[in-house]
Amino acid sequence: MAHITAVAPVLNEELNIRELVTRLASALSEVSPDYAVLVVDDGSTDSTWQRLQEMVAEDPRVGGVRFSRNFGQHAAITAGIEATDSDWVVVLDGDLQDRPEVIPELYAKAQEGYDCVFVERMDRPESKLYLLGQKIFYGTLRSLTRGNYDGAHGNFSIISRRVVDAYKSLGEGARFYGGLVDWLGFSKTSIQAKHGERFAGTPSYNFLKRLRFAKQIVLSFSTRPLDLMLAFGLFVTLVAFGFGLIILLRAIFSDYAVQGWASLMVSIFFIGGVQISLIGMVGLYVGRIYEEVKGRPRHVVAEALVPQPIAKTKAKVVKSAG
Repeated sequence: MAHITAVAPVLNEELNIRELVTRLASALSEVSPDYAVLVVDDGSTDSTWQRLQEMVAEDPRVGGVRFSRNFGQHAAITAGIEATDSDWVVVLDGDLQDRPEVIPELYAKAQEGYDCVFVERMDRPESKLYLLGQKIFYGTLRSLTRGNYDGAHGNFSIISRRVVDAYKSLGEGARFYGGLVDWLGFSKTSIQAKHGERFAGTPSYNFLKRLRFAKQIVLSFSTRPLDLMLAFGLFVTLVAFGFGLIILLRAIFSDYAVQGWASLMVSIFFIGGVQISLIGMVGLYVGRIYEEVKGRPRHVVAEALVPQPIAKTKAKVVKSAG
């Protein structure tokens, strides 16, 4: 069992993989000679896995897990966490925007008595529009979930053994690493560190992927949209009842003639649209329930070359076709 293991999910990072492992090994060695590097290949279609195999042959403290296909970054993080039994686990992105050189500082902060230490990213290279959108999303997420997850935090963090064990015990298939660690409730703090730049290649996340992931997070971490639907439905009902009462009273106590075919049709279409939207929201939650009750594994490992046994992993392991 290594004292500290770094888990890095990657997807099509053949140009980054050697630099990533080299810098991780250097940073971890400053913490302890008893370290391990575990790279999780999330279904890469380039030569990422082949290059990682070369590095595994060069250093027994380097290991890898390869998925049979792309299951998503947070599924890869989960696989890495499940595959290690270290005292401390560092989680970071594989594009080197999370700088490995910060790991000794993360570890030192954790030794002050914290189970989780996240990196608050400073001087980020993303556009102001992207940062604004992210700020709005995490503000909305905090409002819906009543959690305190900070949008300035990414995946870059260190967690203790008991956080790892608790994280492994969570059964849901939809994964959001930072949100789940926050939900577990262990002692938590953060440090500030300059955000790095991608070493090579292009990002695999695009706008649509981020949007789908945002929807998944909201549906997995909050049922408040259902509460808001009920409140909105009651509001529309009360407004409609009020207008109906006014029309009835005017028809009884005055010469007012009830007219307005256009307003009637608009009202019908409005109510119809509201009903369809609310039913659609319920459908999203039903779909999430459907995905969870199927009980499929969160990921499928095609091949594993890890520096320690992965017998405890919940992943289904199949033999590689290659």
